[in-house]
Amino acid sequence: MPQMNWERLISKKRFDAQTLEHATDESVRGEFQRDYDRLVFSMPFRRLQNKTQVMPMPESDFVHNRLTHSLETSCVGRSLGRMVGKALLERHPAILEAHPGMLESDFGDMVAAACLTHDIGNPPFGHSGEDAISSFFRSLEAAAYLQDLTPAQISDLQNFEGNAAGFRIITHTHPGQSTGTCGMRLTYSTLATFTKYPRPSDAVVKGTKKASEKKYGFFQAEQAHFRKIAEALGMLPAGEHAFHRHPMAFLVEAADDICYRIIDFEDGCRLGLIPFEQARDLLHPLLNERPGKVHSTTFHDWREQLGVWRAVIINNLMYECAGIFLDHEEAILSGTFDQSLINLVQQKAALDEIKKISIERIYRHRPVLEIEAAGFEVLGGLLEAFLKAVFEPFSGKHRKYLDLVPDQFLGPQRQLSPDSYEKILNITDFISGLTDSSAISLFRKIKGIELPRMY
Repeated sequence: MPQMNWERLISKKRFDAQTLEHATDESVRGEFQRDYDRLVFSMPFRRLQNKTQVMPMPESDFVHNRLTHSLETSCVGRSLGRMVGKALLERHPAILEAHPGMLESDFGDMVAAACLTHDIGNPPFGHSGEDAISSFFRSLEAAAYLQDLTPAQISDLQNFEGNAAGFRIITHTHPGQSTGTCGMRLTYSTLATFTKYPRPSDAVVKGTKKASEKKYGFFQAEQAHFRKIAEALGMLPAGEHAFHRHPMAFLVEAADDICYRIIDFEDGCRLGLIPFEQARDLLHPLLNERPGKVHSTTFHDWREQLGVWRAVIINNLMYECAGIFLDHEEAILSGTFDQSLINLVQQKAALDEIKKISIERIYRHRPVLEIEAAGFEVLGGLLEAFLKAVFEPFSGKHRKYLDLVPDQFLGPQRQLSPDSYEKILNITDFISGLTDSSAISLFRKIKGIELPRMY
């Protein structure tokens, strides 16, 4: 049975670069650390501060947004990467032969960078925003714009996926930005580790139990990009245009699962949506305490107790998920293991109950549903207005809309792409890249509900 190998899966080559860009001492600042830094300083990452994680546009300054969630996920991912990396370097001396000076911290930086960007393609209003964009492209209003597209291209739009939008952000440069073609020029390994669903939209398997098949990770526009990366790293094919995951992608998924399961639940408790007594009973089994353990700390504030428990539980889950990964390493390398690590932890039943309560009490809380419902109107309205602007640019009103599109999403000298699919993707990039509040503000202004202030 064919297997992937670590010597090839680890690559510091940067996307679309012919040679390594830097010849500095990597023990001080390695290539994967550079990936992490580039992402932190990028505009798409900064915009995550105003994108929904748990509660859309929360008034509480404690509640997480996509930025804080991504930062915390990257911390967990770094630890997971280092735990696994240490064991891999001990198990496989060939890694050091192929990559002299490779450190366990390099694995951690690789996973941390991928975790940092795992939600970078999410549109406004969270997963509801993905549904809103998909819904618009299934509507009669959008039908005329899709006539010249292939079935696979239509599938991209009618099943809009934030993961694919994220891959486009980090690998694509719009003509209106520069003559570059490769986005943030990240390393091959970080790009592959980012891609939890290494397949196009027309290769998604409905009802599958395999983790990597339930969504897709790149649009048709970037399919050749991903193939180039996957083949360079020796990732195993899983169909005509699909591949088995890069092993480190399982750690990105685990870090995300750990954080949103535990920290979203904590947010719900702090917001008063889940009584502390119920939260305490649900979280206690995850502490994995030995019978009869005596605590030296007495908590006078339940919020402090909740925070300490959260830290202990995340630590426990990190070590357990790292162990599960190492136990299944051979199957992961052969592509026969394809499930979330979190599903194999000892306390899965407790985690499932926490997820169930979070769905009922947090994600379906009435204000959340009301704002998500409004998001359908906002995103659908923006897409309709700006697609009319690029497909019918000579109408007076539509010309004004077109003038509002930032230069980066149009070609040099603001010349529209002649390709319908690329034209639609560019407008979708613009709308999906907005923050929650900027999307609402733009919608209100173009509809005449609110006029901009004149300074």
